[in-house]
Amino acid sequence: MSELTLDDPAPDFDLPTDGGGRVSLATLKGKPFVLYFYPKDDTSGCTSEAKAFSEMKAQFEAVGSKVIGVSRDGPNSHDKFKAKYDLTITLASDEDGTMLERYGVWVEKSMYGRKYMGIERATFLIGADGSVKQVWRKVKVPGHVDAVLKAMRALAG
Repeated sequence: MSELTLDDPAPDFDLPTDGGGRVSLATLKGKPFVLYFYPKDDTSGCTSEAKAFSEMKAQFEAVGSKVIGVSRDGPNSHDKFKAKYDLTITLASDEDGTMLERYGVWVEKSMYGRKYMGIERATFLIGADGSVKQVWRKVKVPGHVDAVLKAMRALAG
């Protein structure tokens, strides 16, 4: 799939979440929300990012926004990850990678000269109309959540 750009319709999804729930584009439509993609539960960068989003959950909710983290980890892994770090945001499971492909975040990576496929750390701000309003790719965790919240506040007006 070609890379998503501003004002493109957000690709559809319907995924299982931690706690036995489900989340879908249809259920979120009508309110802006944050979708962030991360490589793996309980790794250092992913833990820092999830904790930062959890700490700011009330500020996101104050502007009518939800935050959903997505990885290929299953719901049971998400439950353990949330319990271990007292995370409060919703974590969705895309175990087959369909949503990752649709959002263009399943990419070739390289570590120590070895190439492999993995999840690019990326964040999408989706507007109430269901379109992409902002995209952050190759995210560096420090300061990222603040930048996303600032953009969400601007979008919410």
